[in-house]
Amino acid sequence: MDLNDILLHDETIFQDITVFNSDYLPENFKLRQPQMEEMALSLRPALQGGKPINNIILGPPATGKTTAIKKLFEMAEYDCGDDIICVYVNCQLHSTKFDIFSQIHKKILGHAPPETGVPFARIYNNIMNELYDSNKALIVALDDINYLFQGNVISKVFYDILRAHESFEGVRTGIFAVLSDVDFRYVLDKNVGSIFNANEINFKPYTYEETYKILEERARIGFYPTVISKDLIEKIAMYTYERGDLRLGIDLLRISGNNAEVKASKIITNEDVEKAFNSANSVSLKYVLDTLSEKEQDLLRFITRITTKNITSGELFKEYNREKKISYATYNRLINKLEFLRLIDTTYTGAGQKGNSRYINLRFDGKEIRDNLPRKNPRV
Repeated sequence: MDLNDILLHDETIFQDITVFNSDYLPENFKLRQPQMEEMALSLRPALQGGKPINNIILGPPATGKTTAIKKLFEMAEYDCGDDIICVYVNCQLHSTKFDIFSQIHKKILGHAPPETGVPFARIYNNIMNELYDSNKALIVALDDINYLFQGNVISKVFYDILRAHESFEGVRTGIFAVLSDVDFRYVLDKNVGSIFNANEINFKPYTYEETYKILEERARIGFYPTVISKDLIEKIAMYTYERGDLRLGIDLLRISGNNAEVKASKIITNEDVEKAFNSANSVSLKYVLDTLSEKEQDLLRFITRITTKNITSGELFKEYNREKKISYATYNRLINKLEFLRLIDTTYTGAGQKGNSRYINLRFDGKEIRDNLPRKNPRV
């Protein structure tokens, strides 16, 4: 096929290519039903004239947190739109207080405020007055809240949302905070942490069986029948499960389909899947690296420069502390986060105090990690 054939060829093996998009919301989301039911219970008080229950939603990347929230919000507004307003904000894209409240303003009032020339107080008052007049409860989902940690933006945003009732009597607000970390609560100011008082909902990594079910359903909806065999879906599912990122598996299905179409094939072959594996190796890694804070990126970048295998956690801390002066408690949290995201492996040596000394080893090639880490901001 030449370029013209590829662009204009009207035959396709894709029945619905949109099911492979990152923003696709599946009709069937039963695998996260317990978590969605728990979140739904948090909305119930708001439907009875009370305040919604705050949630901290924890889990590794690509475990369905964002999809579950968007699906729940879609259902809640369809069934209960007269009682609640649900706003989803991606903090990776909107990481300032003004940006976040602009998104809330846009959802509630139907338009975004001007980017300049309008004081924040006016935007805030517009939002809260509308909630007061409509008597609707507001639930804001703040996804990837790690992007709000710098400058303690998170405490300022939480304070303005959760304490709105002090200035606007009767206004009811709640927050769903989404994070791939367990150290979140300790960065809040005390006066904010006491009113957040969140219910914790955990999204554990998908099992192999769950991974296969999700990918099989996407393949069934996305491709025409007989395009991809069960054996190849199983192969993609295992590859995905071993790397712990469902988004990778969905991408692999799409890339495999594209590889088949380039050859004008009506079925996906093992060769198409292998070629997809080769092209996607660094994609899943980049997904994870993009979620890291600057401190986590710095430590990981430093680890890639350490040539000694099986370096202990204590030895690594001494080396790193010469370059970056941090407390051991902070360092330990960073190491635990990198292990949590499966970027490093730690194994106990049996030595040290209480036998808790650990070896630190990278799970990926050091150069590949450095090549996929976001470039450092020259102003930092």
